[in-house]
Amino acid sequence: MDAWTIPGSQESREAKNDSTTIGNKSCVDLACYMVLSEAEKKAIGSICFLAGPFTFLENSVVLLVILFTAALRQRPSYLFIGSLALADVFASCFFTTSFLDFHLFQHTDGPTAYLFKLGGVTMAFTSSVGSLLLTALDRYLCIHQASSYKVLVTRHRALLSLLTLWSATTIISLLPLMGWRCPTGLIPPCSHLFPYISSAYLACWTSFILVLLALILGAYALILWKAHRHEASMTSLQGAAVSGQARMRMDIRLARTFGLILLILVGCWLPALSFMIADVSVVLSFTQQRAFAFCSTLCLVNSAVNPLLYALRCRELREALLQLTYRLCEMGKCKKPTERFSPESHDEQDMSCTALSESEGLNTRATHITSVSAAVNKH
Repeated sequence: MDAWTIPGSQESREAKNDSTTIGNKSCVDLACYMVLSEAEKKAIGSICFLAGPFTFLENSVVLLVILFTAALRQRPSYLFIGSLALADVFASCFFTTSFLDFHLFQHTDGPTAYLFKLGGVTMAFTSSVGSLLLTALDRYLCIHQASSYKVLVTRHRALLSLLTLWSATTIISLLPLMGWRCPTGLIPPCSHLFPYISSAYLACWTSFILVLLALILGAYALILWKAHRHEASMTSLQGAAVSGQARMRMDIRLARTFGLILLILVGCWLPALSFMIADVSVVLSFTQQRAFAFCSTLCLVNSAVNPLLYALRCRELREALLQLTYRLCEMGKCKKPTERFSPESHDEQDMSCTALSESEGLNTRATHITSVSAAVNKH
């Protein structure tokens, strides 16, 4: 509790003489939350100045490609990817500006202004994780409900789910601004990581994000289980002989791809969430507050990596990006492209993309396995 002592006490006066900590520890103002040293400010500022514009640029490109390509706008899978890109665009703007303004430039706002900025950051990151969940569920349905995927996942239902997601995340993010804030202002039991935030609200939001992450992990685990069962069925039907050069099993390729996706997702989010959980139950020291400041930038890094994992790995989106680029160059009298973008083209290596199943109306077991094979390969 030495970082949150009462002003004027002997402990507080002694703490002010400690050159290794922030001078004002009384939390009368926001100074007790500005815990970074000058060297740490330079390091964390470099991360934000590099990751912020890069995240904004690449997610904006993905969003514009989907908006200006009619074939992609009709696909529910790309609507979910577009929602993810939009959330990450907001994250790059809201998080970078508010984080640098608070920790580097030490600009102090009143409770309303601060909670409004924090609400924008919370909405962006919550919508990002929610969009990742919708993308994972879309892939799960494409594999486990291959024959009825087009009936289950329609464009209308996709838009309705996105509207529900963004409405829910907006309401959740603005709850502190609407009144669910710490009753004591800046002193305990307020959060030691976020000014004016109630520990109860922080516990609820952290639990909500952890549930979303658990559902994402579960969806991808079921996809891998289905792929493994499919490989076993195909081996029993076709035999173990493989013509030509031996190829890696499809379920192993999927395991590597999804393993990378989940490793990055958990690695970026779990450190910050761990500090938030600890903040609810124990008193964090200045060292732990500084560590949380660095861990929170990993969430921005996750937003920067998302387009590379979910969008730019898709052949269809890459082709649409090339066509859009050629169209812009054509306006500048560049050479016209020789190949046309086909929304039906697929790439077996684009395992992280979601494609529609073509297995409607197939009844025999062997034909269904072939349909599932096509769906799995498209993922």
